[in-house]
Amino acid sequence: MRYWKKIVIVVCCLLTAQMSKGQLNTDRITAIGRNALYFEDYVLSIQYFNQVIRLKPYLSEPYLYRAIAKIQLGDYAGAEKDCTSAIVNNPFLPGAYYTRGFVRMQLHHWQQAEEDFTEALVFAPENRTYIILRAETRSQQENFAGAQEDISFLLKKEPQNANFLFEKGVICMTAKDTLCARDAFRQATDYDSQNPSNWSALGLVNMLLEDESEAMLALTKAINLGSRWAGDYINRGILQYRKHNYRGALSDYDKAVDMNKNDAQCYYNRGMLRAELGDYNHALEDFDKAIELSPDKTEMRYQRGVVLLQLKQWQAAIDDFDELIARYPYFLPSYYLAAQAKTALNDARAAYLYQQKAHELEQNKEAIQRQLQQVNTDVQIAASQPQKRDRRKEFSHNAAQNRQETEDDTRYQSETRGAVQKRYADVVNEPNIMLSYYQQTPSLRRTHYFHYLVDDYNKQYALPSPLHFTLQESPLTAELVNHHFEAIDRISTQIDRLEELQAAGKKEKGEGADLYFARAIEFALVQDYSSAIDDCTKAIISRPEFTIAFFCRANWRYKLLEYMRSTGELYDENYDGKLDFEMILRDYDQVIRLQPDFSFAYYNKANILCTQKSFKDAILYYSEAIEHDADFAEAWFNRALTRIYIDETDAGMNDLSKAGELGIYQAYNLITRFQ
Repeated sequence: MRYWKKIVIVVCCLLTAQMSKGQLNTDRITAIGRNALYFEDYVLSIQYFNQVIRLKPYLSEPYLYRAIAKIQLGDYAGAEKDCTSAIVNNPFLPGAYYTRGFVRMQLHHWQQAEEDFTEALVFAPENRTYIILRAETRSQQENFAGAQEDISFLLKKEPQNANFLFEKGVICMTAKDTLCARDAFRQATDYDSQNPSNWSALGLVNMLLEDESEAMLALTKAINLGSRWAGDYINRGILQYRKHNYRGALSDYDKAVDMNKNDAQCYYNRGMLRAELGDYNHALEDFDKAIELSPDKTEMRYQRGVVLLQLKQWQAAIDDFDELIARYPYFLPSYYLAAQAKTALNDARAAYLYQQKAHELEQNKEAIQRQLQQVNTDVQIAASQPQKRDRRKEFSHNAAQNRQETEDDTRYQSETRGAVQKRYADVVNEPNIMLSYYQQTPSLRRTHYFHYLVDDYNKQYALPSPLHFTLQESPLTAELVNHHFEAIDRISTQIDRLEELQAAGKKEKGEGADLYFARAIEFALVQDYSSAIDDCTKAIISRPEFTIAFFCRANWRYKLLEYMRSTGELYDENYDGKLDFEMILRDYDQVIRLQPDFSFAYYNKANILCTQKSFKDAILYYSEAIEHDADFAEAWFNRALTRIYIDETDAGMNDLSKAGELGIYQAYNLITRFQ
């Protein structure tokens, strides 16, 4: 991200110079969107650029501005698509190639990124930023000669530029030429001695060269200059540990943990030191946290097993060693330690089996040596690459509770302003869309909370208030609750009178659907869902093609089922609600049969299918909802989560990008976590 901070200003200036003269309204909307972008109101700016794109899809600038906003929100896949659209509309826009190249770097599409920077250099052959980024992409493809050629071109013009020397050092490090890297970083510190990054890099390369005294000096210099990279403290802690300065090492590890509470390596190294000092309980806490953050790191599980042995937690230790054996069958220490734990449990037979298996495996010396190298049980030099995570764990309750507040959470009063991708969002589906007198929907979303069927019904004035689609029903005040109970009494009197007239033959038996439906709504508003369902059924009997009533009855049946589950009122503890769910789905199917373009029925049905773990079918119904309303933000969002959950990650990420574009700003936090 070293050169990205300039991109908004650079690209915006380029675009301002090239803006075509459009109609006043789109120019005005674009200007407002740019203002929002400048003031870091990224989610809002996207909504403005969406409007311009709808009006004039042939323009390039709105796509590029929207791409910049998406980059700031961490939506790289969505930004790449927008940059491509901008280039298709105007292939002579260098800022578009530059921006897309940057995005492709974040996606690790190195060759394509290099091509974009090369194309950008056609328009600006000596642009330093383009050249540096192209050098980085070449280095990532192991084209070190090409990368050095780019940096050498810059150094010929500015031989004392510390930034260029730093980039040269990075390329040398990638090429595993540590001597070249040390020379470059040394020169960088000579020309810019106040930049902690230069000293951090010099400290790291000296550690790799086992020049510990020089490494200690460089890392201390970086820390004294205010380094905010936890790795500097980790690496200095390792050096302190090697010099047996355990107090200093522990202090550095503590600082590293405070700076980055989600870095497994910080906890692992501190746990190693605590274990060596005999502080096994605290060491266990560190290893537990490290494994929680990086469950695939086998050395962490091994060290935890060793600590568990010291704490005489024999079975827990065996579990860890069995896990290691399953993954690394030639890692013999696991067998011997597991045998030790079995012996402590007086299970001599199992201990013998572990030892016997280890003796059998000892014949394969080469495999044993390879696995000893793979499972590095020493302290670790800090690395910058994040570990892969099981995306499904993001869907768990524990993950939802284990959030870490960031500075950006409180920087703005508006929850949609700034880097919203850093604000924690639970990985849960958007709720069903209901019909109610009270509308409560997020203002930024582009979903069309409208259907002409409901609008036509409202125009008949059959109900005391118009119905609205809403994501979340508003809680009622005591005054409103009393109002709706009075309405129930009033409508009940009307229904009694109607039934008397029907009994006397003065009214048709099929009349009264609207009255029953009106009372059903009143019952639902005061959360008497059983009565609401009964009245809705009477309305449907009176009017068999009452589409809206089928939709509401399905919603209320689900509400009742959820309420009964939460209060433990289901008929039997083994009852899975299958029959109730079938009735709910049948009602949504009836809505779809009567009104095939009723997108909300497809969406709600998909939500119900998700609760039944019918994920493939749910995706089909979300897709149907999107087919009828391409701006159905909630359908895009829920389909995204469903796809990611079943490991259709690329398609899910694309859906999350679209959901964010359509106003569900929480999508950007999930993109950042899943990316």
